[in-house]
Amino acid sequence: MDATIALILAQDGIVNGAIYALLGMALVLVFAVTRVIFIPQGEFVAFGALTLAMLVNGQVPGTIWLLLLAGLAAFLIELVSARRNGRAGTLLRAAAGYLLLPAAAAGLTALLAGPGTPLVLNILLTLLLVVPLGPMLYRMAYRPLAEAPVLVLLIVSVAVHFALMGIALVFFGAEGWRTPPFVEGNIDLGFTLVSGQSLFVVGTALLLIVALYLFFERTLYGRALRATAVNRRGAQLVGISTSVSGSLTFTLAALIGALSGMLIAPVTTIYYDTGFLIGLKGFVGAIIGGLVSYPVAAAGAVLVGLLEAYASFWASAYKEVIVFTLIIPVLLWRSLTSRHIEDEE
Repeated sequence: MDATIALILAQDGIVNGAIYALLGMALVLVFAVTRVIFIPQGEFVAFGALTLAMLVNGQVPGTIWLLLLAGLAAFLIELVSARRNGRAGTLLRAAAGYLLLPAAAAGLTALLAGPGTPLVLNILLTLLLVVPLGPMLYRMAYRPLAEAPVLVLLIVSVAVHFALMGIALVFFGAEGWRTPPFVEGNIDLGFTLVSGQSLFVVGTALLLIVALYLFFERTLYGRALRATAVNRRGAQLVGISTSVSGSLTFTLAALIGALSGMLIAPVTTIYYDTGFLIGLKGFVGAIIGGLVSYPVAAAGAVLVGLLEAYASFWASAYKEVIVFTLIIPVLLWRSLTSRHIEDEE
């Protein structure tokens, strides 16, 4: 390996690591607030990429029907819960969020989708279709089990992952999709060439990380999420709704997943089940951060990207094995250095 190849591999590793960093931070956020190890995070990556690809190709994506069905199911669950608890006043807000918003998003997409639609508009339509699936998923699968043990929530996450992967096969098909690059051309840095698309991905990832930092530091909702992550019981005692916090957390996770999918779609071909592997590598970064530290999770994700890039050169057949084997020494080190804390009663 010479210096030129090493720099090219480093560029690929940093680009992939930036995506893994976003997903790792989303996983840390979801676990810190809701205690859910969000395995289906990768499905939102696939939904974002495939929805954008179909819109770019002038087709109406199957995400429209998925959003409408998920909204209907979430509303029916809310209806049963409201009748059981005598809280009919919540139905109007539930109808707006689970029925009217999906219907408006579906109608707008069907109206605007076409071969001549600008890329920016397709990106906005993709976010409008994919992001609402996050709080809907939380309402259907996780909110009824909010106080369940972590192991139960993990089992539910595995079930949700397989359900979403099968649904993706139905609505998107088995063929792979790619999107055109957001930025064309290369930039000569003197010692190497860097593609404009790579700089766009890394720059966008950094902007998202900064935006998340400002959200948690400067906004009321961000501070509420931080309080819930530190102490769920204490957050409830001071009037912070853990159900609202969970819904907002899953909305952010869906947003990060959809944006990550759209960023990676021009780089690699995305299939209905591709998101799982991408999300799993973000999970490795989150594990390095102990599922509690955002900066360490981001750094661990970049390490995963670099390790994957160089492993693909030296031993391409074993690159996945090498990446996921990284979990073993990290877990061993954390088990030896961490003090066990009992769950809240």
